[in-house]
Amino acid sequence: MVTVNETGGAAGRLAGRACVVTGAASGIGKAVAERFAREGASVVATDVDAAGLRRLADRLPHAVSTVVGDVSVDRDARRMVEAAVERHGRLDVLVANAGVLPLMEVTEATAEDWDRVMAVDGRGMFLTCKYAIQTMAAQERPGGAVVCVSSISGEAGQRGQAVYGPAKFVASGITKHLAVEWADRGIRVNAVAPGTITTERVARLRGEPGGAEYLAGIERLHPMGRLGTPAEVAAAVLFLASDDASFVTGAVLPVDGGYLAQ
Repeated sequence: MVTVNETGGAAGRLAGRACVVTGAASGIGKAVAERFAREGASVVATDVDAAGLRRLADRLPHAVSTVVGDVSVDRDARRMVEAAVERHGRLDVLVANAGVLPLMEVTEATAEDWDRVMAVDGRGMFLTCKYAIQTMAAQERPGGAVVCVSSISGEAGQRGQAVYGPAKFVASGITKHLAVEWADRGIRVNAVAPGTITTERVARLRGEPGGAEYLAGIERLHPMGRLGTPAEVAAAVLFLASDDASFVTGAVLPVDGGYLAQ
């Protein structure tokens, strides 16, 4: 017998799981929320973009609820996790995805640029992981999965990412440390390291002066000769969040068309 989830599809790998996805209004976060919903999860989607969250929830009203907030603000990060418990009784999965991506060299960047990126990409990931793990460990059935969204820039150096890249090293580093710290309590912590992905922001570059040439050069840096899609990253996140990865923790999984293999 095939069971049916709330979105109308066959129940999938996350059936019955309560999940929080940060930065879910667009890009990779939106693709993850949509894929999780198709796989039977109940998703709490969070972002600072209220309109984007509304559009997501309107498409998936039975599977997705929303929390508008800033992951870098302590009370907002806590509220995102609490929403899953209030609405679904527990938290099974956190996808710590929220981030900002400025492109600038170190001589262009200001201290304010550094602080803004570290607040969202670093502090925000720390806070959401902290409150999610605290909740997962205290549940009647302890355990869960955390997936952090790092980047190829969190594994290797790139031009023009003197601010963003170090923040993604935080994502890769916190993944490994939390994985070791919480493995014996049934909480797995992994990360994905996407290459350049055709998010809405990247797609807009094609219409900007010099954007098409810039993207063509980026494509050549990926051995597969193309950019990735948010759906391809979401598929990797799903694997790490699901029981298919039950013996995987502390991994940083490249989703990069071979970029890091060079």
